[in-house]
Amino acid sequence: MKKVLIVYHSQSGNTARLARVFLKALAKDKTLSLRFLKADAATFDDMVWCDLIVFGAAEYLGTLSGMMKDFFDRTFHSAKSNQQHKPYGVFISAGNNGSRAVAEIDRIVKHYPFYKISEPLIINGNASNNGLLTIENYAVKLIASS
Repeated sequence: MKKVLIVYHSQSGNTARLARVFLKALAKDKTLSLRFLKADAATFDDMVWCDLIVFGAAEYLGTLSGMMKDFFDRTFHSAKSNQQHKPYGVFISAGNNGSRAVAEIDRIVKHYPFYKISEPLIINGNASNNGLLTIENYAVKLIASS
């Protein structure tokens, strides 16, 4: 059974909505074991547990949300010394274009080291029905790529 960790942060609720749709899409696959955690609750032990990690983050003021950055700050040294070598995916809820938030995650996780298995998904603005369908499709694509 493949173990998937979804770590997300949401202040306005938009990223949480995307994360729940992502989780729901994966939950249809009974060959997956899922952990769905807010960034402030996720730990290094959760990262050790998983086979694939997915980051759902918000972009605030043109950059990665502080709570997601806090998750990386708390897990970095343990992960770096344990060489995790895990695949990851990213979805961003962006008020701007999301590119700096993605760049920050990519820069940080290469030192864990994690490797990207799919281009990130960036949803601009509030998650419309179209955005929710896009995140659902992204979840299926990410699992197929891992």
